[in-house]
Amino acid sequence: MGEGAVSTLFEYLRTRVDTNAHNAVDTYFRKLPEYRNTKDESRLHQTVMDFAVFIRRRSVDLAEAGQVLSGDDLAAITDAGRQRGIEGFSPASQEGALSLHTHLMMREITEAPQTKDLDSFMRMVGWLSSQAGVARDAYLLGYEKERTRLLPPVDALQAVARRLLAGEPTAPELVRSLEMAVPERYAVTVVRTASASPPREGRPAGVLLESLLQRHRVPALLEQPGEFVALVPVEGNSSVPTTERVLSIAQDVAALAGRPCAVGMAVGRVDALGEAAALARRISSVAPMERVPSHVFTMGDVFVELGLAQQQQLDDWLYALTRKLREGPDLVSTLEAFYRADMSRLRSAALLHIHPRTLDYRLQRVRDLTGVKPTSVRGIRILSAAINRMRSGAWD
Repeated sequence: MGEGAVSTLFEYLRTRVDTNAHNAVDTYFRKLPEYRNTKDESRLHQTVMDFAVFIRRRSVDLAEAGQVLSGDDLAAITDAGRQRGIEGFSPASQEGALSLHTHLMMREITEAPQTKDLDSFMRMVGWLSSQAGVARDAYLLGYEKERTRLLPPVDALQAVARRLLAGEPTAPELVRSLEMAVPERYAVTVVRTASASPPREGRPAGVLLESLLQRHRVPALLEQPGEFVALVPVEGNSSVPTTERVLSIAQDVAALAGRPCAVGMAVGRVDALGEAAALARRISSVAPMERVPSHVFTMGDVFVELGLAQQQQLDDWLYALTRKLREGPDLVSTLEAFYRADMSRLRSAALLHIHPRTLDYRLQRVRDLTGVKPTSVRGIRILSAAINRMRSGAWD
């Protein structure tokens, strides 16, 4: 049937499948350097051409029938993405190819003479609107799974962590491709080290990350100098086993880095981990530094300090009120132990390896320097926040 004999947009697009596919492939090779510079251009050209014909023909048939992409269709699309992964194409080239594909498909429809066939036009555009994202995800899944499979194990865990944090739809399937279960929630953990300078013994950060991920096989990455981010699965309704696992990771970070660390944790759904990561990062920024982490800090532990960090005037007031604590011998460590022991004199003294009377003397010294009684409600609120601000390094 010639182009002049067709009556509907669907019929017209069928007559143009080969021509449109050829024009699209020529555009890819003209505009995308990695396609143009491939070693086996003729083979790649034919492979891309076959897929371009397939996707156009199926789009027209399914849109006309009012059907969505089938499992076999999605498998074919995923395999096309997998092939590009095997061939080593960069993510940028694939984003470019997908953007060009969407643009060209829409242009092929809008420039067709049969656009006055409004019913067919609306059905075609509606189908593309609903199925383009599905097809894109299937293609990227194949591409990313193959790319991830070819990466060294440590790099693969980092790549998966980045995609989870970015909320990419393919991320859970990539986790499964590494033979790891996908929970409904992750405990996003940010471990902040005391300095962004090179770790002890001159070991590069990548070596430390490799050591950590060999011990704790979880999606994780070094997001920036001095910051380790781990995604720890939350199993069931209880967070206790998760907290214990997070603490073990933090302790290993401190040991391998050879410096104190602050630990912040926030739980988020697998599809909203970016928000949890932002909160965990803020928590770690105000959490106390410890040479051997003994506590995993959450928002409930440091909500006062989070507020102070956002209110410079209040933070300055608290600093001015309590800065003299550093002048007294061991007053900061004494208050920290005192509040950690729930103000028990005997337990506090035991933690500090001092006599209870020595503890009493130090607490009185705190009151003399600040005018705040450590055992009063006001004292607890003020001094515990001040201690955490000091220990976090915010006032150094």
